[in-house]
Amino acid sequence: MNRGLEWINEEKVIELLMGLVKIRSPYFQEKEIMEFTYKWLADRNLNPQFHYYEEKKITKFKGLNIVGNLRGEKEGPKILLNGHLDTVNICEGWTKDPLKATIEKNKLYGLGALDMKSGCSALLLALEAFQKTIKYFKGEIIYSFVSDEEGPYGLGTNAIIEDGITNNIDVAIVTEPSSGFCSIPFPCVCLGARGGYNYTVTLKGKSAHAANPEKGTSAILDAAKVMIELKNSEMIEDEKLGKGSICIIKSDGGGQACSVADTASFTVFRHVVRGEDQEYLKKELFDAVKRADIQSKVSMTFREAPSEETQGFKPYIVDEEDPYVKKLSQSIKKICNKNPNIGYFSSIGDFNYLGARLKVPTFVFGPDGENYHTADEYVKIHTVVETAQVIYTFLVDILG
Repeated sequence: MNRGLEWINEEKVIELLMGLVKIRSPYFQEKEIMEFTYKWLADRNLNPQFHYYEEKKITKFKGLNIVGNLRGEKEGPKILLNGHLDTVNICEGWTKDPLKATIEKNKLYGLGALDMKSGCSALLLALEAFQKTIKYFKGEIIYSFVSDEEGPYGLGTNAIIEDGITNNIDVAIVTEPSSGFCSIPFPCVCLGARGGYNYTVTLKGKSAHAANPEKGTSAILDAAKVMIELKNSEMIEDEKLGKGSICIIKSDGGGQACSVADTASFTVFRHVVRGEDQEYLKKELFDAVKRADIQSKVSMTFREAPSEETQGFKPYIVDEEDPYVKKLSQSIKKICNKNPNIGYFSSIGDFNYLGARLKVPTFVFGPDGENYHTADEYVKIHTVVETAQVIYTFLVDILG
């Protein structure tokens, strides 16, 4: 067996993943886990740096990433390895301690075990193995362990893009749990993802006494009619990404005692595919308003965002004939003895920023497991080992 592959084993995966899981790290509270990761990398001479950023417009959040690079002796491809160390908050329903990794057979349970501390563990161990076993290579490995992926704006990865850390990269790998996300057997490579936008619709009707509702215009009733028509909208069907989806995530209206509601609003999260941009969504909404045949006046606003680039998440795909697809597939077959299953992720993440904004092949490839964002989250340990070994093999195949 290759010496680098021997370096990556189940014992190391379990030790590192247990260390990460026990650190509470919900988005906006990542300082401790960043310090742990920095020390782990520094102890192995992997040249980490703290990357500080601040979002001044909305959240006022002062964030922290870990970034670093390994540069070869000659010019060559620049490969970005990206993962997030934050998690969602602890939810109800856990039957195990979410901050104490529990191992049962081949499963490791804990908050973030699947999404995505296992993927980050795979990246860390692949970097360590590469640094230990490959002395001369071409090109460059850039790595980023980011904060606030689970938050509303993906501020960590947005910051590494805005600050030029990702400039001139040729390919990116994000070790989110592709099999776990897509419910496709491991190994699964996602060659793209739907995008998404959040917007609010506001309706202005006319107040009247509740004893004579016919004298007013109920914004709430009109909102309901628009919501029904909006849900009936025809959406583009993408040959790779399928169709988008329209989800009403919030509604509000009225409030005065014994009066027809003259105001109402509802908020939509709209997953989109290629061809469905903000202008498309505006037309889609106002077509639904026209079909609803209402009297209320309607306005639409997209969510306030730190910048134009963080207004939403654009969809993207990687061409299946891209040379890097073939290289990654070959690396997977070497380790897993099978070709990867190809998928396309139905929701959004930092990979959208990398794939759509940087316009480079961006792969989502990571471990298998279940229950991300809910109780008793777990990852299958052997898939973490194999993910790390695939990443190591890909780096050697491309840069060696």
